[in-house]
Amino acid sequence: MKKLLTLVLGLAITSLSFAQKNEIKAIEKALKNSNFADAKSATASAEALIGSMDDKSKAKFYLLKAKALYANGNGTDDNIDEAITSLGNLKDLESKMGKLKYTQEANEMTTGMVNTFLTKANNAFTNKQYKAAAKGFEKVYRMSPKDTLYLYYAASSAVTEPDYKTALDYYVQLKNLGYSGEQMNYYATNVETGEEENFANKSARSFSIKAKLHKDPRDEKSPSKTAEIVKNIALIYVSQGDNEKALGAMADARSENPEDIGLLLSEANVYLKMGNKEKFRSLMEEATEKDPTNAELQYNLGVLAAEGGNSEAAIKYYEKALAINPNYVDAYNNLAVVILNGEAEIVEEMNNLGTSKADNKKYDELKEKRTQVYQQAIPYLEKALELKGTNLDAAKTLMNIYSALGETDKFKAMRTKVEEIEASANGN
Repeated sequence: MKKLLTLVLGLAITSLSFAQKNEIKAIEKALKNSNFADAKSATASAEALIGSMDDKSKAKFYLLKAKALYANGNGTDDNIDEAITSLGNLKDLESKMGKLKYTQEANEMTTGMVNTFLTKANNAFTNKQYKAAAKGFEKVYRMSPKDTLYLYYAASSAVTEPDYKTALDYYVQLKNLGYSGEQMNYYATNVETGEEENFANKSARSFSIKAKLHKDPRDEKSPSKTAEIVKNIALIYVSQGDNEKALGAMADARSENPEDIGLLLSEANVYLKMGNKEKFRSLMEEATEKDPTNAELQYNLGVLAAEGGNSEAAIKYYEKALAINPNYVDAYNNLAVVILNGEAEIVEEMNNLGTSKADNKKYDELKEKRTQVYQQAIPYLEKALELKGTNLDAAKTLMNIYSALGETDKFKAMRTKVEEIEASANGN
């Protein structure tokens, strides 16, 4: 009786092994004919037998499954995600086995997928399809986890969409990974064009300089993105009404980097979003004390003050930025913007007046007041345009102001300038 049981058991194992091979062959045949629907169906059948497969068969199955689900890039998002997981399972399994029979093919497939995802993500971002871009960059990161930059791109795309739930997930991952985005950039000037170019690494730049194709090497470390990441985490929490988590995220970051001005400004911005203007003000004072001669800091303080509706403080900070750096174009632009913000209130009051003698007198007073606002803003806009000849916003604003003031010659000259800038931007 024992011999009979052994024989029956042996037949069952042989039958199961035969079934596994048949299912795997079915996947291979469907893939050979690019019949991905049948390949996917055969994959599902083979999946039911995976528990009894040996490691060699499992490795092959994982590769075939990935190909079936990926479908040469035409699979659904869920299928492609599962294909990525399957390739990961294959590599992990063969690494443990110590035999990399299918890993090379899997790596080649991974490279092709990464290039495809990256191209699609970049195109989506360029076309302002930020949700698709976020998904694409996240897939690139999952397939190449060492390239955390793509997770940052995914987070930036998601927050621009805006898809705050997804963005928060990505930003928290970045924070937990300790991602800062800091890296050394290697620049040199192209001898032929005279333009400075960025090299992938120091060795590539050195080779080009030795070949006398480039000159004047310069190294520059890119700024940390830690403050931006933590700020966005905190602001998303604020938007979700979870102020406690927002402040917790800021506190953790600042405890690790107490001297980081960027984090200090981010924390101030969080308090501003929460409506705590007193805490916002005290943090601004702390930032100024830490680095009073930083033009960019003064400029950012101006931006934050303007966002908080404090025009007087914004103007003060912008003027301080210009005192430190007289060529700070954005400070000139923003000064003009803050000054011109007062125009809307004046115009509204003018429009609400009646036709009585008193109203006409008031109208003339307000018109003069508006003219004074324009005259105050003009020098800053002219300086911004002088420093940056392609500054379309400054040119358009000046054109409109000259029109409102009745300065016909200046209006015509600025209209021509606007047309030149637009034509240049359009490649005409």
